[in-house]
Amino acid sequence: MSDQVDKAHTLQRVVRILDCFTQDRPELGVREVARLVDLSTSATGRLMAAMKDLGILNQNHATKTYSVGTRMLAWAGIYLSTSDIHTTAYPFLQDLHQSTQETISLYILEGCERVCIERLESTQNVRFVAPRIGRRLPLHAGSAGKVLLAYLDEPRREEILASGALTRLTEKTIVDPVQLRAELAKIRKDGYAFSNGEWILDAAGIAAPIFDRSGTICAALTISGPAQRFTPEIFSSYVEQVVRVAGCVSQALGFRRGSISASIAYQAG
Repeated sequence: MSDQVDKAHTLQRVVRILDCFTQDRPELGVREVARLVDLSTSATGRLMAAMKDLGILNQNHATKTYSVGTRMLAWAGIYLSTSDIHTTAYPFLQDLHQSTQETISLYILEGCERVCIERLESTQNVRFVAPRIGRRLPLHAGSAGKVLLAYLDEPRREEILASGALTRLTEKTIVDPVQLRAELAKIRKDGYAFSNGEWILDAAGIAAPIFDRSGTICAALTISGPAQRFTPEIFSSYVEQVVRVAGCVSQALGFRRGSISASIAYQAG
């Protein structure tokens, strides 16, 4: 039993170390990781060296800092190739990307955050820096996050709203729970969400929900780009397209409008 507990503790430490690496800090030294995970430098160094030997981490021989290794990329590829949502949605994302020439992203819910699992970048000269695959973002800021939050079941949605995690990312981020509840109700009524500068100033996005066979929201599909390109005419076209395509993906996943747990008026198509 003691051996099993030790192995579980080691695995937890490995996961905590991996969680230290983000898009904003892709390379870290042992001392910095040790501080972040609250372990001794020697214990952290031994674990990271072992992870390097297994291909989980890479080490820069000049700076001695570590980064995520290629083995993680292989695991990510397996996840994406076996994900029903990703596999089913990808051809539809390609079509939407071709018709809009804007950045197309697919997000799933993980805990109290959204995670980007696919992104097709805009082909236009002027674009904004979209989140990379694997990037975690909050639910209350941005069109995709608001869609995922809006279509959650009410107890889970209220749990997130009551958690006090409504961080202001820009001057346009909605951080008032009352205002956010009203926004989420409007999203459920309209069947889509719009964001303008809520997590990146001067960037706009339109998102629609994707439902699985049971009628539960499982992903959010977005069209995003510089806000100045989202003119009234373009906005109307993008709303129609993203709602229609999200509806097609939902149907391909087995969703039917009679699925009551989709809850809330689903207006796609």
